[in-house]
Amino acid sequence: MPENKIIHEGEINIAGIIIPCYVLEDGTRVLSGRGMQEALKMVDEEDKAKGTSGARLSRHLEQKSLQAFIYKDKELNHYEPIECYRGDQKVNGFEATILADICDAFLEARKEISLSPRQKIIAEQCEILIRGFARVGIIALIDEATGYQYERERFELQKILEAYISDEILKWQLTFTDKFYKEIFRLWGLPFIPKYIKNKPSFIGTLTTKYIYDQLPNGVLEKIKEKTPKSEKGNYKVRFHQSLTPEIGREHLRTQITEVTTLMAVSNSKKEFEKLFKRKYNKNAQLEFEFEK
Repeated sequence: MPENKIIHEGEINIAGIIIPCYVLEDGTRVLSGRGMQEALKMVDEEDKAKGTSGARLSRHLEQKSLQAFIYKDKELNHYEPIECYRGDQKVNGFEATILADICDAFLEARKEISLSPRQKIIAEQCEILIRGFARVGIIALIDEATGYQYERERFELQKILEAYISDEILKWQLTFTDKFYKEIFRLWGLPFIPKYIKNKPSFIGTLTTKYIYDQLPNGVLEKIKEKTPKSEKGNYKVRFHQSLTPEIGREHLRTQITEVTTLMAVSNSKKEFEKLFKRKYNKNAQLEFEFEK
């Protein structure tokens, strides 16, 4: 098993600059090396097209004119890259706060020495990033101090739902709780971030049918499919649970969702969850596929 295993991943957006980011098993926060290079404008479009941009960050850090600023109060190995692993796939990155150190160094150098044209571009980007850090940082501090950090994902999901689902459909869409989706994402190795919340992979629907709708009384799912209108392309126009009666059907559905969510929450893996599910419902819930990112 490789070291530096990635357990969470996502993207940060600072003033419109997107940088892939990761959290390792030991809690280390990591930024993509390539993402940092592009954010700092260390590469141009010609480099990207040629695929020669990979080592630009190291080259800029090694420039003699910048050494006094880059390594001020820093050890020589301070800027060592980190090899992280998403399964067997290697991802090259840097400890997250290094980006702030680089920005500080270039801004200090801009005040003290004459920079090359490319260095000036990088320094301008550093200023943009530093200002972005300040804004994001104060928001994060407030969120942590007030406890709102634990509510952000829930509200983000709500915003996405409101943007993509009408008010009438939204009422029943919320039958499937944030917790339900969050546990599925956790067990199936998908980060619970807006990118995936908004565009759920098709396997989420397969799991929902398998663990929720298939557990309703015999014949109910078939009747739901029969009653749910389809588009000209043959796709269902609304969610299945909108065809259930409020008093009995949806209450049964909510109960099923709660039970399955609880089983997922106490499971450490898909395999463990499937064993618990089979034990409770006396069925083999092992799906015949493995999700690949």
